[in-house]
Amino acid sequence: MEEVLNNDKLWKEALVEIELSVSRANFATWFKNTHIIKNEDGIVYINTPNTFIKEWLSDKYHKSIIKALRNISPTIKNIEYLVSVTSKNMGVTKEEIYKIEEIPTQEEQLGFNEFYIDKESNLNPKYRFDNFIVGSFNEVAYAASLAVSDNINTLYNPLFIYGGVGLGKTHLLQSIGNKIKETNLKVKVQYLTSEKFANEFINSIQNKDVYIFKEKYRKYNLLIIDDIQFFSGKLKIQEEFFHIFNSLYETNSQIVFSADKSPKQIEGLEERLRSRFEGGMMVDISKPEYESRLAILKSKAEEKKFFPSMEILEYVASVIQDNIREMEGALNSIIGQSKIKGKILSLNEIKELLNKNTKPVKTINVNELIKIISNFYNIEERYLFEKTRKKEIVKPRQIAMYLLREDLNASYPYIGQKFGGRDHTTVIYAYEKISNDIKKDIKLKQEIDQIRKNICEISL
Repeated sequence: MEEVLNNDKLWKEALVEIELSVSRANFATWFKNTHIIKNEDGIVYINTPNTFIKEWLSDKYHKSIIKALRNISPTIKNIEYLVSVTSKNMGVTKEEIYKIEEIPTQEEQLGFNEFYIDKESNLNPKYRFDNFIVGSFNEVAYAASLAVSDNINTLYNPLFIYGGVGLGKTHLLQSIGNKIKETNLKVKVQYLTSEKFANEFINSIQNKDVYIFKEKYRKYNLLIIDDIQFFSGKLKIQEEFFHIFNSLYETNSQIVFSADKSPKQIEGLEERLRSRFEGGMMVDISKPEYESRLAILKSKAEEKKFFPSMEILEYVASVIQDNIREMEGALNSIIGQSKIKGKILSLNEIKELLNKNTKPVKTINVNELIKIISNFYNIEERYLFEKTRKKEIVKPRQIAMYLLREDLNASYPYIGQKFGGRDHTTVIYAYEKISNDIKKDIKLKQEIDQIRKNICEISL
């Protein structure tokens, strides 16, 4: 028993050090449910939940792990990675894991249980915080959503989450509703899309029961509206929703929205409604970086009991960069084709499959973009990172921040980190300044258009 306790303490102390050197998303993904089972003759045996994590720790994090362990216990010579004895894969060879019996049927892939919707709230119970993968691209939105679910009506009201298609907005919105329902059965929750809200309103007019419609939405303690951009240009629907919003807000009910862009960028939105959306907490979800995409893909594959090689997962994560939903669709296609052929597809077969359905990947990266901007304005790259307010430096720096955000969809914290650890509010200011100036400054627009052409040339 004492050995187990000592091993637990050793591993906990090592994890504290390891956590400082990796992102929160990676730490949660790769080190969860790991522990030391034996420390003998200078060899530490680390138990992992499955073969996938065992190989990942061995290949990617071995140096970090052994360094952390040796800092605590210098007598440690090496590490052996094992698969947990409680895992169903323990004692099974790699070839056996990849047998077609491990690949789920089409019904299992589709997960018909995932289509269960609670009739009262319209929530799908599959959307939970504990199966949401957190990375730098979505950690602010995740933290705000979690805070709202723990502090309904008292913290961020309304909460407005925006970002591109397939990045997890719906997952977060429904997670808020599901968690609140679990912790307080008396709370009346309603989730729906803005399109459904609009259709219900139109039907109520046709059926001459608008009063019933109004009263229905005023009774909720938590109202969640997805894809609010659908209200664009629909003035009568906006007017009705404006009154419902005010009624809910005055009764201290929580309101949560999502959209594909910020309220300022949604055309055809009444100013008074835009003002309401901006009156609470606005957070964005940007495109996921490579490590987050790989972590998400790994998690989805495990959910579906599918265990391809690391090489395959790395390839899919590198090819599909913009859309998590599209990435999961690619995984489902690979699983389906593997089932049909009776074996897991080879990497070449997967490349052929995805090339038919995937758009070309942009090869431009942050460093190349900064180099292009520096060359365009004839300044040294290092000046963009220095803390100077010289006009000839500030403008290119703000343009760089703008393009990183607008074209590469990098998150505000990520951009701030790249530019010498600046606060994300500085990046937001730069982005909004260039966004506004470009509308009225023709010369600035021409400069940015030319920079984009230069970027396209290097991307081809």
